[in-house]
Amino acid sequence: MAEQLERQRERAPARFGGLEYAPAPEATDHVTIRSDHGLLIGGRWVEPASGRRFKTINPATEEVLAEVAEAGEEDVDAAVRAARAAAKVWGRMPGAERAKYLYRVARILQERAREFAVLETMNGGKPIKESRDVDLPLAAAHFFYHAGWADKLDYAFPGRRPAPLGVAAQVIPWNFPLLMAAWKLAPALAAGNTVVLKPAETTPLTALRLGEVLLEAGLPDGVVNILSGAGATGAALVGHDGVDKVAFTGSTEVGKAIQRTLAGSGRKLTLELGGKAANIVFEDAPLDQAVEGIVNGIYFNQGHVCCAGSRLLVQESIAEPLVDKLKRRMATLRVGDPLDKNTDVGAINSRAQLDKITELVASGEADGAEAWQAPCELPSRGFWFRPTVFTSVAQSYRIAQEEIFGPVLSVLTFRTPDEAVEKANNTPYGLSAGVWTDKGSRILELANRLQAGVVWANTFNRFDPTAPFGGYKESGFGREGGRHGLAAYLDLS
Repeated sequence: MAEQLERQRERAPARFGGLEYAPAPEATDHVTIRSDHGLLIGGRWVEPASGRRFKTINPATEEVLAEVAEAGEEDVDAAVRAARAAAKVWGRMPGAERAKYLYRVARILQERAREFAVLETMNGGKPIKESRDVDLPLAAAHFFYHAGWADKLDYAFPGRRPAPLGVAAQVIPWNFPLLMAAWKLAPALAAGNTVVLKPAETTPLTALRLGEVLLEAGLPDGVVNILSGAGATGAALVGHDGVDKVAFTGSTEVGKAIQRTLAGSGRKLTLELGGKAANIVFEDAPLDQAVEGIVNGIYFNQGHVCCAGSRLLVQESIAEPLVDKLKRRMATLRVGDPLDKNTDVGAINSRAQLDKITELVASGEADGAEAWQAPCELPSRGFWFRPTVFTSVAQSYRIAQEEIFGPVLSVLTFRTPDEAVEKANNTPYGLSAGVWTDKGSRILELANRLQAGVVWANTFNRFDPTAPFGGYKESGFGREGGRHGLAAYLDLS
């Protein structure tokens, strides 16, 4: 496979008349990373009861950034008890008072945005321009938005008597560590719940730094507790009897295990799981605009996005010119140092994820699909994968059915809108989709027929805290964002 891909790589065209981008690295001297991190329990940083720790690295260099505490069952129990005690104060606090804390957190995030963006990039591998221009503004926006609702819950749900659920266990993924923390913490706190948060084991640093922000904002002790650790820590947390609500974002496999654990318990559950989104391009679409949306849909954050547009469905009459335009655009993508402001595609998050991507790409080649990779030099250290596009893909191929969670796009064709809908819905997932066309009536018709929680029209990967986000089928259930997201953290009986 490697030899065939090498033969198919084309020399990248000269940029700007032969001029190349000069390195533009973001400075890191303003970010101090402690050599070891503890657990935030009851408003204090404490050592794990077991004394166990693990290392977290920079995936672009494989350099160890810090050692982080690994929470065990005893730590989980202590955190849940602290959250339960704090719920008596936080849940009874007037909404306007809770809002003040959320506003403070949002403001501090804005003030320390550069620090958080650099740390997010160093620990996760995503390009600095994405951390800086997407993750940080959205994280602050979620706290601002939900702060506004904290004293208006009666208006959000007229005729109901909204009350907090109690203690929420929240388990977040490694692809958007800070944003997912804000995404989950803000509505839970606005609704009057207390939280035990478990960040992903490969990207704990910004969640732990957020804990410092919460303390700086004066949040009462125990309202938010942060436990770093691996899968065993998350399993202990979601299975704890003292938890009233579980919110999980991650793989479908783990989501199913959590659902089995909570079955019959009466506890509320929100799952935001995997996806295999279809990006559908009709012959009347503006092709240059569509190409930019396709690139943003799959190569943003190295494809580490649950709603990534990893399947491109193109109307047969424009398939060839669209793929040609796409390849020319891919040839200009800059892959490399995530801290360089010119970088478009950063490092893969971990060795395990790189191995998974490599294995699925090999399966696509073995099945008979044709792979093309963007011509680029990869750094000698770290975890990297070239942006890849597959053509001649059949619906039955693994690359068209399984979530790759990497910078890999599968192209399929269709002739009629009915065929496009049938192919788009032929997946166990149902998280998102995109439609590119000049006809508004067609957009509305397809949005109604596509089995996806979010359908973008002539754009892709657009997020806003006011808009509910979530999926169907094996992409999970429940919504996060907007009033729908608030309802998931309230007793509305």
